[in-house]
Amino acid sequence: MTRGRKVKILATLGPASRSPEMIEKLLRAGADAFRVNMSHGDHETHAETIAAIRVVEKAIGRPIGILCDLQGPKLRVGQFAGGRAVIRHGSHFTLDRNPEPGDDTRVCLPHPELFGVLQKGQRLLIDDGKLRLTVIRAGEDAILCSAEVGGVISDRKGVNVPDAVVPVPAMTEKDRRDLAFAVQHGADWIALSFVQRPEDVAEARRLMGGYGALMAKIEKPAAIDRLEEIIELADGIMVARGDLGVELNPEEVPPLQKHIVAVTRRSGKPVVVATQMLESMIESPAPTRAEVSDVANAVYDGADAVMLSAETASGAWPVEAVTIMDRIAGQVERDPGYRQQVSFAQVLPDPTTADALAAACASIIQTVAISGVIVFTGSGSTARRVARERPAAPMLVLTPSQKIARRLALLWGAHAVTTRDIGSFEEMIAKGKRMALRHGFGVAGSKLVALAGVPFGTPGSTNLLHVVTLSGKELAREEGELAREEG
Repeated sequence: MTRGRKVKILATLGPASRSPEMIEKLLRAGADAFRVNMSHGDHETHAETIAAIRVVEKAIGRPIGILCDLQGPKLRVGQFAGGRAVIRHGSHFTLDRNPEPGDDTRVCLPHPELFGVLQKGQRLLIDDGKLRLTVIRAGEDAILCSAEVGGVISDRKGVNVPDAVVPVPAMTEKDRRDLAFAVQHGADWIALSFVQRPEDVAEARRLMGGYGALMAKIEKPAAIDRLEEIIELADGIMVARGDLGVELNPEEVPPLQKHIVAVTRRSGKPVVVATQMLESMIESPAPTRAEVSDVANAVYDGADAVMLSAETASGAWPVEAVTIMDRIAGQVERDPGYRQQVSFAQVLPDPTTADALAAACASIIQTVAISGVIVFTGSGSTARRVARERPAAPMLVLTPSQKIARRLALLWGAHAVTTRDIGSFEEMIAKGKRMALRHGFGVAGSKLVALAGVPFGTPGSTNLLHVVTLSGKELAREEGELAREEG
């Protein structure tokens, strides 16, 4: 299953798609990795889902990435007498610490940490921004607000605080349990929700104990102010446009998305664009033209992956959603103008041998007709360096580590294959040629660029670049050698 495209598709699994049969259909339609949303379902269900992915992985013979997405701290109002109330436009409304059921003038806000940080003029957005309150006076026990946009409010609706850094940890007790579960069940990526500061990322990494890769979700305006520090500590970034779009004005999200993608790309770490990409396909077999343009723009910007949420988790057309996303990405990457667009983020190599070779590899591809790049890596770092350059040729990544192969399912342009480690230069070239032929990265006469580190098996030692030409007989030679050994 060698993909004809470089951007990856991350599909969320749920009631509509968690069976082994549906997982295989989604893979064959174009999915490269799967998201398990820890906000919904229980650990038993999630364990069954992960086990089903691994069964399909073994049957198909391709490494599949699994991302477990933590729920994060969600602020919510308390309950109302009768379950709901109507806040009138322009009226006063109070959020307090009184646990009694609320009415059209007040309700409990069961988050004491908010009472000490909110100030006059700051906004409170309720129910994904459907209701908008502005703080008039903030005390220790009550926050008096003016309803800029009123409406119906009901029990336990979410509260967003876009104008303040809320002093809550990025992980709740539930998140800690979910993280431990994800590590125990071999998740390749763990996504941390509502990151506000680098310390949030550092805490999650400490709890992960060195296992798996950490993806920081950017969905709070406070995170933008310290974006580069957050990227430095994370292994990848997700542009989580759901809550980001609630806390910002709608017109602010597209340029911010481009900024986050560009800054993350310069770091060489994967960046995923997520939320509402083909939202109408939850119920419709076809997307809107605007949704198609949205996906296409993320691909043009050079995002490593694009994500489907409810479209595949609970929608009526999960396979069709993946199929259409695959078609959009393929069409963009065939556009003659795509190369110019995707190379907009000028990346200056770090002063290291590995970065210099990755830049040289991209330069060679621009000069010589190269059909593929063969990367030998134990840690995945060489593959990330090459992908950062967004080379025109596809990348075949050979690694002895199954966990690294799975993690690379979200890296732009990487087709990862798990193979035994190599011990010599000659073995590297021979194996690279065989794998290139086997996985469709060239034919007789094709030129390939091989990148590796000597001594072999030493992480982070990339220091070798070699251009090879396929004879087309490498696989026949291998079969002959095997026959002689068996004879």
